[in-house]
Amino acid sequence: MKRQLPFDLIYQIAALLLAIIVVHLVYITVIRPNADAILTAQAEAAAAGGAYVQDRSLYVVLRDYEQEACFVLMFWSIAIMGYKARNALRERSLLGDDIVRVSEGMSVLPEDTREYTRAVQALPPESQNFLLPRTLMAALQRFASTRNVQDVSEAVRNVCDAESDRLDSELSTVRYIAWAIPSIGFIGTVRGIGEALGQAYRAVEGDIAGVTTSLGVAFNSTFTALVISIIIMFLMHQLQLLQERLVLDTQTYCDQRLLRHLQVRDR
Repeated sequence: MKRQLPFDLIYQIAALLLAIIVVHLVYITVIRPNADAILTAQAEAAAAGGAYVQDRSLYVVLRDYEQEACFVLMFWSIAIMGYKARNALRERSLLGDDIVRVSEGMSVLPEDTREYTRAVQALPPESQNFLLPRTLMAALQRFASTRNVQDVSEAVRNVCDAESDRLDSELSTVRYIAWAIPSIGFIGTVRGIGEALGQAYRAVEGDIAGVTTSLGVAFNSTFTALVISIIIMFLMHQLQLLQERLVLDTQTYCDQRLLRHLQVRDR
């Protein structure tokens, strides 16, 4: 029996391929042609010997391969975070529903757990895999088997802690991207400085155009990578905040809607 690839992996691969295609298409049709035209015009003005002011064009700043790679990684990470944020928002929508329907003043006995378990199982199959239904099921099953409220509270805490760890581990790819983007920018810096040193003899002869162009590659790649890294880190922290609030609100939901109504009668 063949094992199917998880949907998350398929989505990430498809998002990466789409980011590569779209970014490269924009580069070869818009950014590099305009950057080459600007650099050519600046070279002709410098060769003419007249005084001119060299404008810092955005096309020239973004034209190199390191910047292109940074944008590919940026859009890839945004796609991954967007998918996870969508899932978190869908799970949060359940927090406004009365799944177990316990009225104020009612008590839930161990004998009543089967009725409330059916209410959770009546949810759509996709929704049953969300955090809140899984936590409620774990709490009700633990209460039915142990008849101990403290054990139920511990079961809720364990499910929420495990979910928090899972969500945190799934952000490892985004963390790697946030680390890789500045590294790619530093690679461009090293490449640009190396090219500038290789053309130092021309600068001694009075031709500094090649040296300035190479140094431009060095500084532009670092500048672009750092700006993109700031954006990615901000979005990642917002996603972490959304996920942490989901886990905490789920635990609060279980405490207020279920655990405080649990009661065990003395035999």
